Amino acid sequence: MKDITIFSGNANPVLAGKICDYLDMPIGGAKVKRFSDGEIQIEIDENIRSRDVFVIQPTCSPVNENLVELLLMIDACSRSSTSRITAVIPYYGYARQDKKVAPRVPISARLIADMLTIAGADRVITMDLHAGQIQGFFNIPVDNLFATPVILEYIKQNFNSKDIIIVSPDAGGVERARAFAKRLNAGLAIIDKRRDVPNEAKAMAVIGNVSGKIAIILDDMADTAGTLTEAASAVMNNGAKEIHACCTHPVLSGPAVHRITDSVLSSLVVTDTIPLNSNARECNKIKVLSIAKLFGEAIIRSHKGDSVTSLFV
Repeated sequence: MKDITIFSGNANPVLAGKICDYLDMPIGGAKVKRFSDGEIQIEIDENIRSRDVFVIQPTCSPVNENLVELLLMIDACSRSSTSRITAVIPYYGYARQDKKVAPRVPISARLIADMLTIAGADRVITMDLHAGQIQGFFNIPVDNLFATPVILEYIKQNFNSKDIIIVSPDAGGVERARAFAKRLNAGLAIIDKRRDVPNEAKAMAVIGNVSGKIAIILDDMADTAGTLTEAASAVMNNGAKEIHACCTHPVLSGPAVHRITDSVLSSLVVTDTIPLNSNARECNKIKVLSIAKLFGEAIIRSHKGDSVTSLFV
């Protein structure tokens, strides 16, 4: 582990600090500042020649600034004769733009992958990609971690598996929900959701019996929280006695916090892939679990050449 150096941008320094605490090593010295015209200035303050470098930077809001920070940090390291550069991206922005949904639109997730590779990244470690096929957009190795162990442990400690039912808020999340339900020996329900315009969802029907159960809605992210709150209302209308939600990425943009506060949700459990904004920190329904240990273990195993997949077996 003596050959590792870890850097962090400005997107989530608290998470980077927790990862370094787990690894028992300091964050590498780097200046990430702004010129007077707003351009980003990067300066690496220590010798990283022939070292295994990990740059921790989720591309969360402000997405474009954090993305450019990450690209410039990778480029700065690449020009410093490192042995390998791994981009640790707990939240991969632009992941929802993974295919053409209309004529003359970009496949932004692929473009970001190309940019990271051209900047000099040799490997990517990320978590709960919105679409698993994004791994195929890269010509370098991608380790897609899952928050499953952390969230599963929380559910086991706080709920009786005989009383709960796992709910997928849409058809796309069924595989994730089924995996949780199987490990918890719980039932499974699915929301029939239809979305007419971006960031606005309409829950239509609940497939499965949720009556008298504690429903736990699972999703990979909570953005405007329209999906979660609509799903919660639909489940409540079908007789659930209590409703909770678990998401990996707390994007929580626009009216999200207001919707969660006013919803029938008893709690929303998220991880610290993205730092909570000030409104979210004041919401007593939102609970944060740390995934620093998972990323710390992934970094150790990546450095030593051990299996990352074994983290989830």
